[in-house]
Amino acid sequence: MNLYAQKKRWKIVLAIIALVIIGASVYYTNLLVNRFAMQERIQIRVWADAVQRRASLMNITEAFFDEVREQERKRIELFASAYRRLLADAPNENLNFYLEIISNNNSIPVIITDENRHIQLGANLPPHQQDLDSLTDELITEYTVYDPIEISLGGTKKLMVYYKESVIFTEMKNVLDDLVSSFFNEVALNAVSVPVIITDSTQKHVIQFGNLDEISMRDDNFVKQQLDEMASENMPITINLENVGQTFIFYRSSDLLLQMQFFPLLQILIITLFLVMAYLLFSYARRSEQNQVWAGMAKETAHQIGTPLSSLMAWIELLKMRPEKIEGVDEMEKDVQRLETITERFSRIGSSPVLEPANINEVIEETIDYLKKRSSKKIIYQLDIPNEPVIIPLNISLFRWVIENLCKNAIDAMSGQGTIRLKMHSEDRYLIIDVQDTGKGMHKSEFSAVFNPGYTSKKRGWGLGLSLAKRIIKDYHKGKIFVKSSTINEGTTFRIMLRLK
Repeated sequence: MNLYAQKKRWKIVLAIIALVIIGASVYYTNLLVNRFAMQERIQIRVWADAVQRRASLMNITEAFFDEVREQERKRIELFASAYRRLLADAPNENLNFYLEIISNNNSIPVIITDENRHIQLGANLPPHQQDLDSLTDELITEYTVYDPIEISLGGTKKLMVYYKESVIFTEMKNVLDDLVSSFFNEVALNAVSVPVIITDSTQKHVIQFGNLDEISMRDDNFVKQQLDEMASENMPITINLENVGQTFIFYRSSDLLLQMQFFPLLQILIITLFLVMAYLLFSYARRSEQNQVWAGMAKETAHQIGTPLSSLMAWIELLKMRPEKIEGVDEMEKDVQRLETITERFSRIGSSPVLEPANINEVIEETIDYLKKRSSKKIIYQLDIPNEPVIIPLNISLFRWVIENLCKNAIDAMSGQGTIRLKMHSEDRYLIIDVQDTGKGMHKSEFSAVFNPGYTSKKRGWGLGLSLAKRIIKDYHKGKIFVKSSTINEGTTFRIMLRLK
């Protein structure tokens, strides 16, 4: 037991060292991840501030264009007023001032018509519109973007002044529209790879998006889920743009950051998986090596016992040939036969045993009868087995070894005085055999350890008996053996489970 305890302590020490190394690695990785996350959040904040500044600049530009548009409207109103005065004022009045106002309009396209839409005057018109006599539906649509200005000439006569934005203003407005479009594209396809969704004022209709799967964005449920996640992580940026209206920019941390946050957990999983695989491979290699050593030792022991055993058998035969009967020769012959059986068992270790149908009742009874004659009279054996034969595949020699080993351990646990009860019954598809003693018992922590090679509570012993018993039941007979129950100073019950079919 001391050797096993020492090995167990070393395992605990190595496990603690491994946990410390894993903990340090995970801690450092987590520290790097947190730093990365902090840097990305700073970049996202800088990006969000830049978006706000760009939006403010766009709004200022929009305000400028609104002012230009208002100025053009005033110019056309002044143009209309001058034209009316030019028509209505007396001939002797100085008209140069009004003519100058009219002639100074060299950029805003203007069409003046009578009440029947016959064109009276046109200024700054494109070549294909200069020879028209009256307004067409197409021209009305084109020149009524802004409300026309009415010039009253007295009575029912009136003139209508139609105009549209100047060429320069239109070109500048197109540039602004391109800026707005490129602004949304740049926000969506940002350099920091932040998933972005730009919506209208309803926060439902998507204007633009970036760094998100295009196919998934066709699903309304996916879009709603993304918007909710983004809103919970960051307050959406609100932007009011002329001709666009109120828009909201939703954004969240990049997918890379989310993946990096789970990296320490993935690292723990990978390390744990590696350690488990390494442990299993090491345990398998160790068990294989132990099996080879035990098989070699067993075969060598059988070989060493074989020579003196043959000699003892010969001497017994000589003693039996004497005319006078020598007391104890028959028992000596039984013990020699017993040694021969043990030698046979040792020689079979390491090779696949042959299982043959056998009556397990007879095997147990013969084993107990043998033990009774060779154990203290203070040991009481109780058998509780069925009367009818129970036939199952057995290797009789190895199975008897298991029963003998359990009984001998029980005798040692009871210090040579107590009761051993062996009970057998069927349960589902298994044949249950319980071996119960009234010994000193064991702690629950030892239930599994007693089957480990080298574990023993005796001052003298190799700690291989129960380990070999487990191998015989589990590997050779495809059954189970375990400690069913144990109470300190009251006893222990071992259970064997063998398949009936």
